[in-house]
Amino acid sequence: MNTKQSRIRRARKTRAKIAAVKAIRLAIHRTNSHIYAQIISADGGTVMTSASSNDKELRGQLANGGNVAAAAAVGKRLAEKAKGLGIEKVAFDRAGFKFHGRVKALAEAAREGGLAF
Repeated sequence: MNTKQSRIRRARKTRAKIAAVKAIRLAIHRTNSHIYAQIISADGGTVMTSASSNDKELRGQLANGGNVAAAAAVGKRLAEKAKGLGIEKVAFDRAGFKFHGRVKALAEAAREGGLAF
C-alpha cells in the first residue's frame, strides 16, 4: 500500500462519520505547491464555496502557495465566504492528512474567522 492509498483509507472513516451525522463539511486538499478548501453541503452533492492558494485574489498576495502563511490566508478567506452565506458550523474533513503544519494553520485561521468545528 503506497502513501496515497493509506491517506485515502484514513479519510474514508472520517467521511463516513460526517455523512452519518449529515453535517456541512469543510474538505481540504494539500499538494506541495498549493492548498485547497471547499465547504460541501450536508448531502455531499454541492460545493457551496471554496478557496485556494491558487485563487486570483490570493495569488497576488502570496509569494508561495505551499507554506503555512498561504494556508492561513486560505482559511481566513474561506471563513469570510462562509459567513457571507450564513454558514457558521461545519465538520472538518482533513482528508487523511495529519493535523499539523499547513492543515492546522488553515483550520485555526478558519476558526478565528468565525467557523465552528
